[in-house]
Amino acid sequence: MRDNSNISLSQLSVSCHSCSLSELCLPRGLNEAELEELDGVVERKQSCERDASLYRGGDRLKAIYAVRSGSFKATITTSEGAEQVVGFYLPGELLGLDGFADQRHSCNVIALESATVCKLPYDDFENLCGQLPGLRRQLVHLVGREINNSNRMLLALGQMSAEERLATFLMSFSRRFGERGFSDTEFNLSMPRHDLANYLGVAVETVSRLFSRMQDEQVLAVERRQVRILDKNKLAQLAHDHCAGDDRPAVKAT
Repeated sequence: MRDNSNISLSQLSVSCHSCSLSELCLPRGLNEAELEELDGVVERKQSCERDASLYRGGDRLKAIYAVRSGSFKATITTSEGAEQVVGFYLPGELLGLDGFADQRHSCNVIALESATVCKLPYDDFENLCGQLPGLRRQLVHLVGREINNSNRMLLALGQMSAEERLATFLMSFSRRFGERGFSDTEFNLSMPRHDLANYLGVAVETVSRLFSRMQDEQVLAVERRQVRILDKNKLAQLAHDHCAGDDRPAVKAT
């Protein structure tokens, strides 16, 4: 297991045909010939600067995106103009599924840092789904997973205390870093504190207080955005294992 205590999310880059994260992305389950067909239509290395939008709510669905490096947040703008963060995305994870319902995106997707994505034009994707049973099965799997994640998010916001929400979030990030072959006990959070608070549905001051409490209890060590988990069992207890079996953060599909 590699240590990533000094590695930012922007360094978690993803290759394509020989992708080490293929089990987390669309290529999962594709054979060599099917993967070659998918590779033939994927446009790689579209860059996004920090705070740049990949797409906005209301935009027509033109493509599906796989995060290649860096990280993104997904937000929804309320009728009053307020912004609600509904998810954070890391390398190997898909963006754009929110446009499947009516061919228009419901979320805003914004880069948290300099990032790149692989772009799969939607028309090509539709054609490939008709030709490649493995790709179609993977899409069904991903949509089902997003529904489960949305249900977990409703549970978190409706039933958990603020401490349980933060612990669940940190356990989810720990798992996701581990899936990528990096340390699951020491990592950087690319989102600012106010975005994290918005996502968890608590005040920024509450997040700061909870981080301080977890440090005092020797559960975490926190320096700016770098988090080191000192007692993973205790953190899991604080989360009451609500994130057990979760293979993505509990967020709305984007």
